[in-house]
Amino acid sequence: MANKKSELNTKRKRIIISSVALIFVILIIYIISGLPSLEELENPKPILASKVFSSDGELIGQFFIENRIETNIDSLPKHLIEALIATEDKNFYDHWGVDVGRFFKAMIKNIITLSFTEGEGASTITQQCAKNLYNLKSGRENALDKVVRKIREWISAVQIERNFTKNEILELYLNVSYFGRGAYGIESAAKIYFNKKASELTLPESAMLIALLKSSEYYDPVKNYDNALRRRNVVLNNMVVNGYLSENEYQKLKQLPIQLATDRPSAIRTDAPHFMEYIRLQLTPIMEKYGYDLYRDGLNIYTTLDMKMQRIANKSSAKHISEYQELFNKNWNWDRNKSLLADLLDKAIKNNPAYRNAIGATEKTRIYNSLKNLQSFVDSVKKEAAKIEVGFVVMDPHNGYIKALVGGTNQEFGRGLNHVTGIRRQPGSAFKPFVYATAIENGYFPAYTLLNQKFDYNGWSPDNADNEYTGYETLRWGLAYSVNVIAGRMTISNIAPPSQVISIAKRMGINSKLDPFPAIALGTMEVSPLEITSAFGTFANKGVHVEPISILRIEDRNGILVQEFSPQSVQAISPQTASIMADMMQDVVNYGTGAGVRRYFQYPAAGKTGTTQKFSDAWFVGYTPDLVAGVWVGFDDHRVKFTNWYGQGAKAALPIWAMFMQAAYKELNLPLKYFELADGVETATFCKETMRLGDTRLATENCPETYTDIINSNNLPATCEIHGGGGRIIRENRSGESGWSH
Repeated sequence: MANKKSELNTKRKRIIISSVALIFVILIIYIISGLPSLEELENPKPILASKVFSSDGELIGQFFIENRIETNIDSLPKHLIEALIATEDKNFYDHWGVDVGRFFKAMIKNIITLSFTEGEGASTITQQCAKNLYNLKSGRENALDKVVRKIREWISAVQIERNFTKNEILELYLNVSYFGRGAYGIESAAKIYFNKKASELTLPESAMLIALLKSSEYYDPVKNYDNALRRRNVVLNNMVVNGYLSENEYQKLKQLPIQLATDRPSAIRTDAPHFMEYIRLQLTPIMEKYGYDLYRDGLNIYTTLDMKMQRIANKSSAKHISEYQELFNKNWNWDRNKSLLADLLDKAIKNNPAYRNAIGATEKTRIYNSLKNLQSFVDSVKKEAAKIEVGFVVMDPHNGYIKALVGGTNQEFGRGLNHVTGIRRQPGSAFKPFVYATAIENGYFPAYTLLNQKFDYNGWSPDNADNEYTGYETLRWGLAYSVNVIAGRMTISNIAPPSQVISIAKRMGINSKLDPFPAIALGTMEVSPLEITSAFGTFANKGVHVEPISILRIEDRNGILVQEFSPQSVQAISPQTASIMADMMQDVVNYGTGAGVRRYFQYPAAGKTGTTQKFSDAWFVGYTPDLVAGVWVGFDDHRVKFTNWYGQGAKAALPIWAMFMQAAYKELNLPLKYFELADGVETATFCKETMRLGDTRLATENCPETYTDIINSNNLPATCEIHGGGGRIIRENRSGESGWSH
């Protein structure tokens, strides 16, 4: 009997021992499973923000999960390191990753006081580095989780100490630690709190940032100033205790207030939010191709944007749109647009989270009626629908570089539609230059005349905007004053057939779908501001179209090239056509519908206004010898329109272009340049009588009235036969008119 009891006890002991051993093994496996790999320990890669730089080296913005910028410990001030060691780990240079004495001391004190005091902690800098670097801490921890996490920290800390020098550990720690307000790493923290580099931090500033390591929320100097000041002084006192600072210095420094930068940048603020979103979309397939994570891998992205131009573009757009919004608000009347408001309210209510999340028809009806009758909700819908939007882009026509981009009135990063790349609207008369360019390519010339009288072509009968009709007018005059009938006569004839207009427009950079109908002369199809601006750049670049480019190169976190980008170009139209078009469009600016430019900007410029039916969309696209820019102004909802003449392109869009050019050329000291005539473009003199008859001929010495203009020397017309013989007149100077007198 006794033997049986003994055997039973032995079995029980074995079971207990086996169970304990099994639990221990499982615990060991569990602990090990959460440890970083050997590769991660030897080559730690903290999550880094990818930085986007302008063409002049300025940081435009970042893509990040954690707003972190790496820095080198050699660039950091000595007092920053001293403040860190004095406060977080005074035995840092003496331990091997775990400070056993400090651990037991803290444990005993915590048990006695039943709390964690401000000055007492058990984790070394190396342990904290391991926790932050390898994300060892989970969201909610029970007692066992805390024990397991501490063991993992110890093991990882020991491995880190084996693989890295003390200075390398300090550098890692300062690069991975969180300092609050979206700042990961000391470099980001210095920027966000003091708007300076970490290398420029003063001693009190360094102490303030080290103070945040204990609790970035509780000691936030913006929200909790008194807490932050007290903790900063604790850090300074720790430096005294550890021999880094004298008592006299401490007494002086602790009296100083915390002086944060008044112009502290936000972690996500940027002066070019729509450009950032534009390149993010371009980067997505590139990241997939090379296996990078834009938000984690610390890439350096170098772009074409010029931040000086960007800020001028922002200012020009904001100033004009603000003034125009007031004008629109005075003229717009919701009482005359009740059906539109009802539809807008219906859509807004059905998109409201309260309505979408409501359960049952009764609850949905209650919420629907409540919102419909809530004046603040109705007012917000009205305000959003009546908000004037803008799309403005500036490019270098010679290389396709996007120099500035304003995608809308909402300047918050990641918010709002990009009205440069994300919309397509009818350009109206801003499309006419492509019709005229087709005519010039086909051998016609600025002095060629067409009848400015109404016509009917298979039921299509365009009207002139001013409802004025004369006799024969030159192509130059027709473009300068945006005469619809003259543009229409070109597309119903062989002068500029729609199919040829489309072909040339495509070569010049218009990628949107274009329909081969005569009404193409009036810009009835839809294009984006970016593509029409890029296409106008062809005129400024001797007929060579260069595709828009925004990213120049991408480098990894170590500066190794990932990919480089270069613009694609094609000879879209002849240099002679481009030169003649530039000359004709200068008249638009000097005398015609774009003459408003001269109120602001006096340098040589060419361009074209555009206004769509019932003032839905206003455009101005223009260029100088070195810059091309396009402006669209309108509304997100097509049914909201400008109410009268102030919705013309010359009024609503042109001032933004002109104000930008005036400021850019003045503030950036851009050189004065003139449009040069291409080789093969000459000055010719024409007989006015033949022009009045619609059969423009070169003038002879016997022609009583003449008109001088430029022409492609390959496309000279016949000589006048009305006034008899005589040699052809050769003149160097033109008539100096935007049009010509009958």
